Amino acid sequence: MALQTINTDDYTLYPSPRNQHRVVFEFQTFVPHPYALIDLPSFELAGRHSLFAAHRRADNKMGQLVTFELASDQQRFERLFVPD
Repeated sequence: MALQTINTDDYTLYPSPRNQHRVVFEFQTFVPHPYALIDLPSFELAGRHSLFAAHRRADNKMGQLVTFELASDQQRFERLFVPD
């Protein structure tokens, strides 16, 4: 069964089936690596978070959008994430 897409002004989003929360949170990081494996539990984030395959409308770039409930989690992710 296909998951429903979410359309925002900036993105077309495709929710990860592994998401515990299918919410687009306030703090967001676009990762321009559509095939990078992002294991969010390994980052030991304090708040809720979600992961989406994403199409960025501004430049038609495909990638992934990670959204966070807490700004500190976004900062932690951006500091620790290293794409392969």
